[in-house]
Amino acid sequence: MTGLPIVEAAPAKLNLYLHVIGRRADGYHELDSLVAFAEFGDSIALTPAAARVALRGAGLPQAGPRLAIAGPFGPALMGESPASNLVMRAAHALAVRLGREADVMIALTKALPVASGIGGGSADAAACLRALARLWGVAPDDAALFAVAAGLGADVPVCVAGRSCYFGGIGDELDEAPDLPETHVVLVNPNVPVPTPAVFKAMAAARAESGSAFSAPARFTRKPADAADLAALLLERSNDLTAPALTVAPVIADVLAALERSAGCLLPRLSGSGATCFGLYATAEAADSAAKSIAAASPGWWVRPTRLLPTPAGAPALPRGIVADPAAAVPPPPVPFPDTGGWGVG
Repeated sequence: MTGLPIVEAAPAKLNLYLHVIGRRADGYHELDSLVAFAEFGDSIALTPAAARVALRGAGLPQAGPRLAIAGPFGPALMGESPASNLVMRAAHALAVRLGREADVMIALTKALPVASGIGGGSADAAACLRALARLWGVAPDDAALFAVAAGLGADVPVCVAGRSCYFGGIGDELDEAPDLPETHVVLVNPNVPVPTPAVFKAMAAARAESGSAFSAPARFTRKPADAADLAALLLERSNDLTAPALTVAPVIADVLAALERSAGCLLPRLSGSGATCFGLYATAEAADSAAKSIAAASPGWWVRPTRLLPTPAGAPALPRGIVADPAAAVPPPPVPFPDTGGWGVG
């Protein structure tokens, strides 16, 4: 391989609140959510012009993206085909959109649990898109990035933006949010994957039985002054997926209770469809102490202290009128084996 790697963080995405406000004729639910990002997450390292080598008499692989995986949660991805991996799909889709070849080696360090409600796969795909944009000289607010992102999944556009904002529609509406105060976080996952479709199915069944109305949008009318004020505002809002997620993974109740019992916790909440929950804390010391006590009491759980990322100075404006690229939903051609650098866990 030649060239220096381009490294992009893929931070965990947190839904500080999440209201389901309606359902469209095509069956997709419309959401209103305040999204923030944590300092902890996965990372992508992209190296251009990766060498292609024929192994064991096989033909030379076609030029195109290749993927290597490392990190504690890398093995969880080994059951899927490389062509269906969201990072590979992102690289292929952006190359097709721009009419060029994605002859790159992508190294993914997977530090976040899989299917855990904190946007791991979406954040990885978004980090890959941002890295390719840097490599190819594409502006970070270019419409092509967000069109491809929307074609890959509802959470990918907000992860491309990578900063706190309001998330609306089916992920195709991003709006500015007030700057969030310094806030520390503990992420806890009981090491139980929760498929998002199962949670939405449970929610639809419960609504059909009860006839309950959808929630209303609940965007802030003022900027929170500090972490305690942020928690107070969020207590007036909810995550509407919590109850259906509990029917899919009842252990979520234990995680929320453990966070609520921890000293200094201002708010415990489920993120997305779960099973990752988070607690908000005013100081790093409080978050570190809570993480240690929860991990000691439940050694089988994944527990990480971190903090909410501030919006960087000079961040580009959020995109308006995102229109999904339908071609991005089409999986790339199967990757031939053996493949250089390959598909594996390092």
